[in-house]
Amino acid sequence: MTDSIRQQLLDALARLESGEQARRGMGQTVELDQTRTGRLSRMDALAAQQMAAAGERRARAQIQRLKAALRRVEDGSYGDCLDCGEAIAPGRLQADPAATCCIACASRRETG
Repeated sequence: MTDSIRQQLLDALARLESGEQARRGMGQTVELDQTRTGRLSRMDALAAQQMAAAGERRARAQIQRLKAALRRVEDGSYGDCLDCGEAIAPGRLQADPAATCCIACASRRETG
């Protein structure tokens, strides 16, 4: 079971890292030359650039979560809630293999 979890995490990590490499060339600086582009076109380009940057930040954060999950697989703590120490439900881990806490603790985190 640990091998299949490790492979699932490695596959997800590879997908994200290959997507990150593809996105690196897409974050070009927006051209602000008014003779070439109208105001609305520049606004659209800036909005698209901001959305791409936000997507890249999310991807980097997920890469870090997956790497942390792989470390937990290696040290034998994968599947244990980091807050309470109880087992994380298999369904939760299937939905989010990088989950660090059980549903009860995640709910407590969200409500403050």
